[in-house]
Amino acid sequence: MPKNEKLKSILIIGSGPIVIGQACEFDYSGSQALRSLREDGIETILINSNPATIMTDPSMADHVYLLPLNTKSIIKILKEHPQIDAVLPTMGGQTALNLCIEADEKGIWEDFGVEIIGVDIDAINITEDREQFRDLMTKIGVPMAPQATATSFLKGKEIAQEFGFPLCIRSSFTLGGAGASIVYDEKDFDKLLRNGLEISPIHEVMIDKALLGWKEYELELLRDSNDNVVIICSIENMDPMGIHTGDSITVAPAMTLSDRTYQRMRDMAIHMMRSIGDFAGGCNVQFAVSPDENEDIIAIEINPRVSRSSALASKATGYPIAKIAAKLALGYHLDELNNQITKSTSALFEPTLDYVIVKIPRWNFDKFEGSDRTLGLQMKAVGEVMGIGRSFQEALHKATQSLEIKRNGLGADGKENTNYDQIIEKLTHASWDRVFIIYDAIKMGIPLSRIYEITKIDMWFLKQYEELYFLEKEISTFNIDTIEKELLLEAKQKGYGDRQIAHMLGCLESQVYNKREELGINRVYKLVDTCAAEFEAKTPYYYSTFESDMETADSDRYAHNESVVTDKKKIIVLGSGPNRIGQGIEFDYCCVHGVYAAKECGYETIMINCNPETVSTDFDTADKLYFEPVFWEHIYDIIKHEKPEGVIVQLGGQTALKLAEKLDRYGIKIIGTSYKSLDLAEDRGSFSTLLKENNIPYPKFDTAETADEALAVAKELDFPILVRPSYVLGGQGMKIVINEKELEKHVVSLLQSIPNNKLLLDHYLEGAIEAEADAICDGEDVYIIGIMEHIEPCGVHSGDSNSTLPPFNLGEFVMQQIKDHTKKIALALNTVGLINIQFAVKDDTVYIIEANPRASRTVPFIAKAYGEPYVNYATKLMLGDKKVKDFNFNPKLDGYAIKQPVFSFNKFPNVDKTLGPEMKSTGESILFIDSLKDDEFYELYSRRKMYLSK
Repeated sequence: MPKNEKLKSILIIGSGPIVIGQACEFDYSGSQALRSLREDGIETILINSNPATIMTDPSMADHVYLLPLNTKSIIKILKEHPQIDAVLPTMGGQTALNLCIEADEKGIWEDFGVEIIGVDIDAINITEDREQFRDLMTKIGVPMAPQATATSFLKGKEIAQEFGFPLCIRSSFTLGGAGASIVYDEKDFDKLLRNGLEISPIHEVMIDKALLGWKEYELELLRDSNDNVVIICSIENMDPMGIHTGDSITVAPAMTLSDRTYQRMRDMAIHMMRSIGDFAGGCNVQFAVSPDENEDIIAIEINPRVSRSSALASKATGYPIAKIAAKLALGYHLDELNNQITKSTSALFEPTLDYVIVKIPRWNFDKFEGSDRTLGLQMKAVGEVMGIGRSFQEALHKATQSLEIKRNGLGADGKENTNYDQIIEKLTHASWDRVFIIYDAIKMGIPLSRIYEITKIDMWFLKQYEELYFLEKEISTFNIDTIEKELLLEAKQKGYGDRQIAHMLGCLESQVYNKREELGINRVYKLVDTCAAEFEAKTPYYYSTFESDMETADSDRYAHNESVVTDKKKIIVLGSGPNRIGQGIEFDYCCVHGVYAAKECGYETIMINCNPETVSTDFDTADKLYFEPVFWEHIYDIIKHEKPEGVIVQLGGQTALKLAEKLDRYGIKIIGTSYKSLDLAEDRGSFSTLLKENNIPYPKFDTAETADEALAVAKELDFPILVRPSYVLGGQGMKIVINEKELEKHVVSLLQSIPNNKLLLDHYLEGAIEAEADAICDGEDVYIIGIMEHIEPCGVHSGDSNSTLPPFNLGEFVMQQIKDHTKKIALALNTVGLINIQFAVKDDTVYIIEANPRASRTVPFIAKAYGEPYVNYATKLMLGDKKVKDFNFNPKLDGYAIKQPVFSFNKFPNVDKTLGPEMKSTGESILFIDSLKDDEFYELYSRRKMYLSK
C-alpha cells in the first residue's frame, strides 16, 4: 500500500533544548524525518524551542515555530494551521512523546481533528507503565526479571522485603534513566525509593531483582503497516547490566552472542513489537542475557519510537532509520521503499556489517565539581563518539582517539594509571575512564580472571585488550630502524596511532609516519555500504583501515581503496567532534551550513567528523563523508588523498581550531581567517598590543606560567582577579579569585591538569554589564550580525547567561563604542568569515574581554532570531565567492529574542549550582517577547545576580 493520500500537512514535535539524556540524536532524527516528508510533497510544520540546531532552520520545514514545548503552543499552531492532518511525535524523544500524550489527554488532537501517526498512544502507555508492560510480557510468554510496581513508599518497602538486595529502582515515564538506581544495601533504600517516586511524573516505580553481571543487548527494529519487520542492527553493551546504555561502551554488531541465542532474541523482539500495538515505525528493544552456557534471555524494555540508539544504528549501518520510519508513518510498506545507500535493494533488505562499530560516551564531570563520577542506571554522559574499523581493536582505538581528552588511544601515551588501589576501585565502581583502566590493569599484571570477577565484562573483550597489550610489549623491544613491516602493519591494523607507536619505539611521530610511507603501509578507505559489499553501494560514506597488499595476476601489488578521488575542486570542513559542555550542537549547525554554502559555490564538499548523533555525519549532508577521528593523523591522510583547495576550521569549534597550527605548518591552506590571525586572537599578549595600537580599552592583565609568577602579577592587578588557561573553550578552568590563598590553590591545580599552559590573569571588572557581538567580515568590510546584552552580570560565562537580542539597557554612546570596536578588531585581525567579540561595560566605557575570529555559540541563535542564513554568507566570504557588499541584509525581529541556557543539574544532585566563568549549561532555548514588560523577562532580570559565584 502506498502512502495515505489524506495526509497533506503534518506537525512534528521536536525535543527542545539539549539535556543529559536527550541530546542531538533527536535533532538528527527530526531533521531526517522532515526531509523525508518533504520528498513526498507533504507540508511540514515544526515546533521546537532549540535555536542551536539544524532542525529549526527555516530551510528544514515549511513553517518553523520556535516556541516553548507546551500545550498552549500546540493550540496556537493548530489555530494558525487548521489544515494540519496529523502529528508525528516519535522523532523528539521523551519530550515530544510526553507532550503528545498530554495534548491527547486534554482532547486537543480530537478538537482539531488531528490524527497521531508513527506510534500508538496505547503502545506508549503500555511500554512506559511498567506494571502494564510486565503483565503483557507475561501474557505473551516473554521472560522478565522478578519485579513489582510501587506507587507508595510503603508498598516499595514491602517489595524490597520480599525480593532482598541488590535491587533496581526505575521510575515510570522518564528519560535517560532519571530516578533509576541500584540499591546494594538496605540503608540506602529509603532515600533512593523516595527519589524515584518523586521524579516519576505519575509517582510510580518498578522495583526489580538486579541482574548484576548479566550481559546487555539492544535490537533496532522497523515495522510497516503490513506487519513486515526488519532488524536493522544488534548492539552489544561491553558493560554488563547496571549501567545505563547511554553511559555504556557499545559495540555493533553484537560480538559475544551465539547465533542460536541471537535468533531467539530476534524472534522475541518481533513478538514484543507486534504485541504492543498496531503501529508503523521504529522501535528499540533491550535484553539481558545470562553469562553462562544457557544464555537465558530476559526482556528489559521496549521503546516504540526513534531512540538514542537508533541514531547510532543509522550511522553504524548507513541505514537511515528516521527517514524510513517517517515514510512508514505515511503508510508506505518497507518493500516499496528503496535503501538509499545501495539504491538497488529495498528497505526490507536487512543490513549486514563487514566492519565493527564502537561507541564511547563523552562525560563532562570536570564541570560539576563534587559530582558522583561512578556510573549506574542514570545517564550522565553529554555526548558520544563512534569509531569504525575492520576489527573491534581498531574501532576501539579510533573511538578513544576521537574523545578529545588528551589521550592518543589505549595506553602507549605515558598517561597510564599505575596506582593498584585506584585501579581496583575504578573497576569495582564503574568509572568514566574504565575503557583505559582495563588496559592499565592488564599492564599492571592483574589477571584477566580477577578483572572479569570484578567487572563481569565478557572475557572475549578482555582478551582483545590483552592482545593489544602483548603487541605493545613486543613493539617496545624494537626501535624505528629495526621494526619490521609485518609488525608495524599489525599495529596500524589494530588501530594504534603513529603517536602511540612513536611512544613505544622512543622516536618522533613524524619518523613513524615516514617509516610507514617508506614501507608502503598506507591507509585505504572503505565504504559503509549496509550490505557487506554484496551489492554495489552508491553513497560516499567512508572509514579508513589498513590492508595487506594483494597481488594481481600481473604481479602488481596494491591495497584496495574504495574512495575514488574526482577532479572537481574540493573543500574539506572539519567537524566539531563529540558534543560536550562548551562545544555543543551549535558548531555542528555551523559545519552543516558551511557544507551547504560550499556546494552552492560549486565545490565538492568533504566532511570529517566522528560524532554519530548529528546531522553533519549524515551520509547525504556533504558530497563525501569520512567518519573518522578529528585527529591529526587521520585528517592529514585524507587531505593527502583528496588534495582539496583548502580546509575550513572556523566552524567546528575548538576541535577544528586546534588543528589550524599543524595545517599551517604543513602548508595546507586554511580557508578564511589565517592561522596567524587565529593565533594572534588567542595569544593575550599580542592581542592586547593590537588593542593598544587601536586605542581600544581592555581590563588590566598579565600572564603567568607558575604560581610564583601569578602571585607577583596579582600585586600589580588588584583583586578580584579572573584566572584562565589559554586555548580552551567553554571557560574550562576559569575562576574569579579574591585573595592570594585562593589564587595559589587554583593556579597549582590548573597547571597540574593542563601542564605547560600559559595562564591569563585579568583584573575582574566587578559589577560590569556583559555584552557580545557577532560579525562577518571579508577583510575590507564588516557587517555586525547581532549585538547581545547579557542579563547576568559580567563573570557568568556567556554560554550560561541569558542573552538578549537586541540589547535592552545600553545607551547610544555605549552601542556606538561596541560597533566601532567590533569593526576595528575584525579588520585588524584580517578576519575573513565570522568573528565573536565579548565586552564588559562599566561607567559607560566598553572594555574588550576577548575576540574569537571563528563561528561562536551564538551565531545560530542570531540567525534564527533574525531569519537570516549568516553562516551561509560567512562561508561564501571565506571562499572568496562573495563580498559583504554583495548581500542584501534584511533582519526581521519584532520585540526581543532571549537565548536561555538549560542546565542538567538534576543528574548531579550534590553539585554546587552557582554560576561563574566556567560554563555548565548543556543546551539552550529561545524565547521571543514583545516588550520588556513581559513577566518572563521581569523574572529573569530580578534573579540575575542570584547564582553568581567566584
